[in-house]
Amino acid sequence: MEGLNIEDFQKLTVSLRGNLDVKTNIIVFTFKGQLDAFSEKQFKTFVTNNLKNQLPFIIDLTKIDFLDSSGLGALVQTAKESKKMKLGFSVVGNSRVAQTIKLVRLGDFLNLKSSLDDALTYLKN
Repeated sequence: MEGLNIEDFQKLTVSLRGNLDVKTNIIVFTFKGQLDAFSEKQFKTFVTNNLKNQLPFIIDLTKIDFLDSSGLGALVQTAKESKKMKLGFSVVGNSRVAQTIKLVRLGDFLNLKSSLDDALTYLKN
């Protein structure tokens, strides 16, 4: 599993693409496009299907253009799932995504970090 790299983002919906990479036993999910009512189901399926190896993970939303309440709901469900599985996780977002997450006071719950490096450091400790 180490060093696995999916060259092209998988097209999850018309508006959402996903990718994953494994860095030192931490899965990094990268999404680009829109995480909204039309893509939240595929987002959750993509993440859940790739957590079977029990590694901590990061959801990188720095390339997300749009996040709505359905997308936030999907993130919350993913966080609850990871807590149930006792997996460490973190969310990284661009300024717009981070602002949306902080607006609904989910920053701490989602372990929101400002960069991928911060998230990797957080999960290694």
